[in-house]
This record gives sequence, structure tokens and C-alpha cells, in this order.
Amino acid sequence: MGFHETRFPASLSFGSVGGPERRTDVVTLANGFEERNTPWAHSRRRYDAGVSMRSLDDIETLISFFEARNGQLNGFRWKDWADYKSCLASRDIAYDDQVIAIGDEIEASFQLTKTYRSGDESYTRPITKPVAGTVRVGVAGDELQEGIHYSVDTATGIVTFVHPPNEGFEITAGFEFDVPVRFDTDRIQTSVSSFRAGNVPSVPVVEVRI
Repeated sequence: MGFHETRFPASLSFGSVGGPERRTDVVTLANGFEERNTPWAHSRRRYDAGVSMRSLDDIETLISFFEARNGQLNGFRWKDWADYKSCLASRDIAYDDQVIAIGDEIEASFQLTKTYRSGDESYTRPITKPVAGTVRVGVAGDELQEGIHYSVDTATGIVTFVHPPNEGFEITAGFEFDVPVRFDTDRIQTSVSSFRAGNVPSVPVVEVRI
């Protein structure tokens, strides 16, 4: 599968519906109790951009983007307006938003991650598509400078330090990020309701593993 480092127009993804999904196998035992298991370590996100189409110009932009991706063939970036920062949406990104690793004086490359917490439980999500120019990184409470102390691969979300961080030092990061997705259909059906407005019933998009 190919992947294009191109973002779906953010003005068209705004207003879309969607979010994370999990796969859980539930077996009800004879005594009424349940056994629940999941084959997925990570959630997968789905969206529908159709509800955000507002004009014929939007539809033309959508069709151009769809054709350039060859339908489902090539993946692309998607801005999830409900979850696109390492911090709360109302806050500004800071270099200490997320703890992504602990230094060991050996490893120099680390995956960006975002941790979701509720009560005593948490889930750590790999971030593979950070937005260029938004990544801030710190070590042991001090912010470092990109291009001097570290580099960021925006196609993988890997942060590589010039020198491996010292053992026990906390490595933190803040960033904006996109979701790697593809169209979940090979067909776009439009219905023109007037000479100035159009309607796209469904434009399903699904997250892909990178």
C-alpha cells in the first residue's frame, strides 16, 4: 500500500463524524458470566467526511483528492479536530505534554506517543504522523532545540537525538498530529441539489496501520 504525505483538506474534515473503535470478542458462558478478549493492541479510527460537504466547490475538491489517491489505493493524512494535540484542545502545546520514554544512555531514537488516562488505567497510542514544525522535545525538564539536539521524522513520528539521553532522564514531547487513513470506498456518489449546493451521502475514511 502506498501512502501520500498529504493532508485531506482540513476545512472539509471539520464537521465530520467519527472516532476510535475497538474490536472485542465477547463469549457468554453457560453460567451467565462473560469472557472478553481483544486481538487489537491499539484502537482504529473511522470517520465520515460526507456530512461536512457544504458546497459544489467542496465536492469538486473532494473528488480531486479522491482521484489523486486512486480511491482506496493510497493512504493520506487526516486531521481529527476532536483529537489532534498532545495536550487538551484548549491549551497550547508544551515540550512536557507527554512522557515518551526514559533515557538509558544507549538508545537515541524514540517513537512519539500520546497517553490517554482515566482513573488508574491508561492507554498509550503511537503517534506516527506529527505535523511538521509543531514538535517540541525536552529531556529532564529542559527543552531542546530541533536541528541542534534532535531531529524528527514526520513520516514515522520517530525522534532521534544527536546524543542518547542519560540513563533515567525523562524524555518528553508536545506536538500536533494527523491520523494516517485511506478512503474506505472506491466510489464517490454525489447528488446535486441545486446549482450552488451539493450533497455527498457518505465518504467513509478508516485509519491504517503504519
